Amino acid sequence: QVQLVESGGGLVHPGGSLRLSCAASGSSFSINAMGWFRQAPGKEREFVAHIDWTGHRTYYADSAKGRFTISRDNAKDTVYLQMNSLKPEDTAVYYCVAQLGSSGVYYAHNYDYWGQGTQVTVSS
Repeated sequence: QVQLVESGGGLVHPGGSLRLSCAASGSSFSINAMGWFRQAPGKEREFVAHIDWTGHRTYYADSAKGRFTISRDNAKDTVYLQMNSLKPEDTAVYYCVAQLGSSGVYYAHNYDYWGQGTQVTVSS
């Protein structure tokens, strides 16, 4: 089993920045890739970003490209999401995800473990 715990969410003004962290524990040695999804009120959960084990291959949703950066520190079993130039439409609960295999990138069913989520609110 793998446990994922997110932190770093909060309230930020439009144009501001936040950095989310996700610490993995348990059988974290079995993790291949990690990523982030988000879910806004009344909307479907959507893919945000993905990073492979090496940290060299990353994928982003179009809405995140150029503003968000995903990174990982394998020594700390932690993945990060640096979010800049935040917009009100980025308001959502952000979920950290982990993948044991290489089953894909963009869909919720590609991932084996989910964190509890952290709220990000972008508002003036």
